[in-house]
Order: sequence, then C-alpha cells, then structure tokens
Amino acid sequence: MLEGLTQAETAVADCLDAPAWALPEHDLVAALDAAHRLEQRLAAVKLALVRELDGRGTGTAQGASSTVVWLRDRLRLSVSAARRLVDLAGALDAGAPGVRAALASGDISVEQARVIGDTVSTVHTSAGAEAAGKAVGVLVEWAGQFEPTLLRKLGTRILDHVAPEVAEAAARAALEAEARRASRDRHVTLSELSDGRLRLSGSLDAEAAGLLRAAIDPLTAPSGPDDPRCPGQRRHDALADLCRLALRTGELPEHGGDPAQLVVTTSFETLARQLDAGTLDTDLRLTPETVRRLACDAAILPAVLGGAGQTLDVGRQRRLFTGPLRRALVLRDRGCAFPGCDRPPRWCDAHHIHHWADGGSTSLTNAVLLCAHHHRHVHRGEWTVRLGGDGRPEFVPPAWLDPDRLPRRNQYHRRT
Repeated sequence: MLEGLTQAETAVADCLDAPAWALPEHDLVAALDAAHRLEQRLAAVKLALVRELDGRGTGTAQGASSTVVWLRDRLRLSVSAARRLVDLAGALDAGAPGVRAALASGDISVEQARVIGDTVSTVHTSAGAEAAGKAVGVLVEWAGQFEPTLLRKLGTRILDHVAPEVAEAAARAALEAEARRASRDRHVTLSELSDGRLRLSGSLDAEAAGLLRAAIDPLTAPSGPDDPRCPGQRRHDALADLCRLALRTGELPEHGGDPAQLVVTTSFETLARQLDAGTLDTDLRLTPETVRRLACDAAILPAVLGGAGQTLDVGRQRRLFTGPLRRALVLRDRGCAFPGCDRPPRWCDAHHIHHWADGGSTSLTNAVLLCAHHHRHVHRGEWTVRLGGDGRPEFVPPAWLDPDRLPRRNQYHRRT
C-alpha cells in the first residue's frame, strides 16, 4: 500500500507541474472530474488507515489521550475535523460496506458518505438490517444526482422507499422527538453591549418560528427603489416595527404598574434646539435626531422636563395625533406617504411636517403618515416634506438624487 501511495503522490506532483492553461476545455473538465474522483478514492484509503490505527490504539500508545487528539497533532487538523474523520471511519467499517465501496470507487464524496452513513444508521435502528441494506443502494443512487444537503433532506423519507410498513410510525416518532427537543432548547437571549445596543440571539420552536416569519417577512421587502438597506438591516427594522405595533395596540400587560411604553427623558431646550442626547427609562442614551423623531410618535410618550428637572408633562396628549385626527390622516394618506412605500397605516407614525418643538401645530395640515424606516429617513433632513395644492403630501428629493428637485408622491396607495 505504501509503495502505491508513493507512486500516486509522484503522479500527482507531475500533474501539478503540467500547464492547465494548455488544455482544451473538454479535457480541462475531464481532468477536474478525474481529480475529484481520485480525491474521494484517496479519502477511502485514508479512512481505512484511520480505522486501523484507531483499532490498534496507536494514538494512545504514543501518548495522546485519544485517536482524535493524535490525529489533530499528526495531521494538524481541528479537533472537530479529526473527530468527524474517526466517526466516519468507524461508521463505514461497522455497518455500511456498500457506502465504503461507493466512496472507494469515487462514485460519492466524503460528505455524501457521511450523510448516507448517518441515514443508514437511523434506518437500522428503526427498521432493522435488511431495510438498512436497501437504504444504502437507494442513497448511493441518489448521491449520483444530489449534493449532500439535499441528499440529507431526501434521506428523512428513505423509510417510505425501503420500509413503508414502519415509515409512518417512525416519522411520527421523529417529529415528536424533534418537537420535544425544540421545546427544551427554545430560548431568546438579549445581551447588552457596551454602547447600549443589544445583541439578539436564540432558538425558536417551529410554532414561534412560523409566527415570526408570518409577521416579519412582509415587512422585510425593500420599501422602494431607493431603499439602501441590506436584508439584515431590513429584518432589524421589521422587528422594531412589530414592537411599535404591539405598543400601539395598548393590549400588552402592564409592566411595573404602568402600561407598556417607551419613555424618553429630555429637556425642552434640548428637544427644540437639538443640543444633546435624550435618555430612555433604561438609562440608554439616544441621539438628538432620534429623540425628535420619537417625539412625533403617538405610541411613544416623551417625558419633557423643565430647566430645574421638574416634570412638565409625560405624554402631552394634546400634541399627539389620536382619535378623529389620526383617522382623518389615515383616510388621506392611506399608509406611508413616502414615494414608493407600501406600508399600511398601522405600521406608520404621524410625523409633524413642522416639528411641534419648533412651534408646529398638531393638525391635519401639518402631518404626514410615515413608516418607521422613512420616518428616520425624513428626520435626517435631506428630503423636504410639504402638502401640495390639493392637500396631499409630496416629497422634494435632495439635489444629489435629483438636481431638479422635482416633488415626488406616493402612487401606490392611490392605486389601491
């Protein structure tokens, strides 16, 4: 064996020195297929060697704690890669000779062999050795058509082909086991970062995942042709929209004796002149631009303090777009009024065209509906919002986007 491997190494070295650029395309493709097939056959040899070394205990005899650790040091692998090598070598040797033969002939890849080995082991447990033997043949045939990820997915229904009499019961048992595992592992973690942001991570069970996707997917589409957000940023903003909607319903349980709400603390001078940041009731600080934007939203109640720190008002309901005024605004704009946006009214804030802190009135002639994304966009100050001669909102783009600065309107809601 050693002599053959030495000869193979020499042949491979000769191939490395051959100019690939000189090959015609047909030969180049054929050489790629041959190299891939040889790689899989060499992998079969390597797995056989690993299995024999593991069986002899060579690694532990040479002072390592296990064959995995020995392979890590010997071949300079990661521990996980070494473990996968030992596990696959054992699986092919113990119960899947057909898989080993397919790999040795170069008909399947190492990853496909790993998938087939895992699937056959499950079939053996569920339906016995005869069904497992049939499964090897079916899976090897499928491996000629499908890459490892799809092969694994197809393998979940292999019992339908090799042992239909137990397939339904096994599928039900697997589904119940998966549901128990998902219920046990479900969690959401909120980790506060040093700059006040939160890192969100977790694992949702199937039901919660379905609910989240149903709620968030419609909100993750680009809001228009000029939307610069990447998909991750759109998902982030969609999650924030869901929270705004939940707060706006007024149906959340009380928290600490108060309705669920977001309280922003700032001085009137700070808000009016955009001098400094505001502070949330969680002690997180917000930029002046963010504070002024939040002050527009009827679902978010700012706490405005006087110069001496006394509370002047919390919420100041008289300036909020509520009741008949909100309904009139919805009837006029029918959703986010920004050009090209299709967000419906329930996802929108009422924005003061002339900010209330600058003396703007809370009236239909000084208001426009904006979704959260376009509310932030408008508060950056590049776009000018105004009402046209017919009383409907129009938006003047910045000069860098349109040198002529021609007003634009939302045509989406007019059509619907």
